[in-house]
Amino acid sequence: MSETLRNIWGGLAGGSGLDQLNLGLGVVGVGLMIKRSLAAFPVGLLAVSVQGVLFYQSHFPADAALQVFYFVLLAWGWRHWRRDRGAAPELPVTTLSWRARGVVVVAAGAATVLWALTVGRWMHAAMPWRDAFIAAFAGAAQLLQVRKNLENWPLWVVTNLVAVVSYWSAELAFTALLYAIYLVMAFAGWRAWAGAMKNPATTAHA
Repeated sequence: MSETLRNIWGGLAGGSGLDQLNLGLGVVGVGLMIKRSLAAFPVGLLAVSVQGVLFYQSHFPADAALQVFYFVLLAWGWRHWRRDRGAAPELPVTTLSWRARGVVVVAAGAATVLWALTVGRWMHAAMPWRDAFIAAFAGAAQLLQVRKNLENWPLWVVTNLVAVVSYWSAELAFTALLYAIYLVMAFAGWRAWAGAMKNPATTAHA
């Protein structure tokens, strides 16, 4: 247990300024998204920009490029939430049909296989299937989140759970802790957005 605590403390105290900023922006951004606040988008745009710089500095070009995808999605989502709400206080939370859910899962699964067999091999990843799964399903979750579909949260739950187990088994306690925080927040977001669907009179926090 002492080794685990040292790993966690090392991650908290030994990270660079950008690492600490990335952690803070990530937690704040998810918190604002749980509240369905438009402020989640500028925070999210800044967060993925910082993450992209960190990945680039660490020589992970594919992961850095993935942040560009997230940036575009967040920019579109910000516009979508503002423009398409009409005269309503906010864009309503919606759900997908079962067919659409199946399409999302199949597409994310196919992206996992493609990523593992191409990018994973190219970068000589230690755990290509884990990395591919997290990248593909996180991308799908992000897409559904900016569309304000409730199903984004179950996808985040699954993605974060896989990440926690994977990083813990790899003895990366600090990274596992970060994903555990996001896992708890994903459950909170799922509950909050489901509650907003049941009570449409409840408006988002500014």
